[in-house]
Amino acid sequence: MPYVVTEPCIGVKDKSCMTVCPVDCIYEADDMVYIHPDECIDCGLCEPECPVSAIFVDTDVPANWKDYIQKNAVEAKKIADG
Repeated sequence: MPYVVTEPCIGVKDKSCMTVCPVDCIYEADDMVYIHPDECIDCGLCEPECPVSAIFVDTDVPANWKDYIQKNAVEAKKIADG
């Protein structure tokens, strides 16, 4: 169950989550950061670091932000692949 960054991150990009990630699976884009679901080890260290509570386990993403599960997968993979 990978973690997912959702809408509250847009325009914030605090990056505290990136600092604590032991596997560097969080990628920065223009508007927000994204978690690569295939690289995430589900450690949960990123979630409490987010100052805007934008990070959720994929099974706990609020209904109005469910599209961010796919968005994280697509955007993080795009950035990772260069």
